Amino acid sequence: MELFFSRDIQAGVVRLDPEESAHCVKVLRHREGDSINIIDGRGGLYQCRLTTADTKKAEAMVESYTEAFGGHPYRLQMAVSPTKNNSRYDWFLEKATEIGVDTIVPVLGEHSERRVINTGRTFKLILSAAKQSLKAFVPQLLAPVSVKTYLAQVPKEKLRLIAFCDEELDISQRKSIVEALAEYTVPEDQIPDISILIGPEGDFSAEEVGLAMQLGWTPVHIGPSRLRTETAAVTSVAAVYLKFIK
Repeated sequence: MELFFSRDIQAGVVRLDPEESAHCVKVLRHREGDSINIIDGRGGLYQCRLTTADTKKAEAMVESYTEAFGGHPYRLQMAVSPTKNNSRYDWFLEKATEIGVDTIVPVLGEHSERRVINTGRTFKLILSAAKQSLKAFVPQLLAPVSVKTYLAQVPKEKLRLIAFCDEELDISQRKSIVEALAEYTVPEDQIPDISILIGPEGDFSAEEVGLAMQLGWTPVHIGPSRLRTETAAVTSVAAVYLKFIK
């Protein structure tokens, strides 16, 4: 199943931007009258008929619509510190999108070595992963924020988990992420709403961990192995997915 992306949808007509138009018409050789599928990045899948096969401004007429296509029964925000190696953070963004995440927040801690995110490039990566995994919802990548600011701004109504590797703490002093998720329940008419915070390669500072505990965050571990930032983040996304996907 091929998916194209557009947010230019008006009066039953979808217009593709030059990049999507070229991919549709020039690369995949679609012609007027062909049936194509277009996502809006907000969960909507539009089954369309191509009416203008132009490599720079293709247009299609909407024939049917599917809501929440490829969605998941929870809301998950992953707050993950950028890794020193760009490709590792890219890998996290791609795999988290494929599995199922709603928003991603780059968090900058006292021990963070990288503090810049190229949002334009990363959006293309996330969009490609959403298409590949047949999802009509494209996760939102928010602006970078400090760990301390993020800790304070997340509503207490969410399940708030912070994973860290403080070697002075025995794992038995923290819940496993699987245990924390197993204990989390919400009424049937509500959607599980979760925030998971993963720190940088140098881990959180003692002050950041102390603030998290003061604000009521639940400390968790992701097993006895010492995982890289991006591995811990993807494992956390998978844990949430496997908990709630039937």
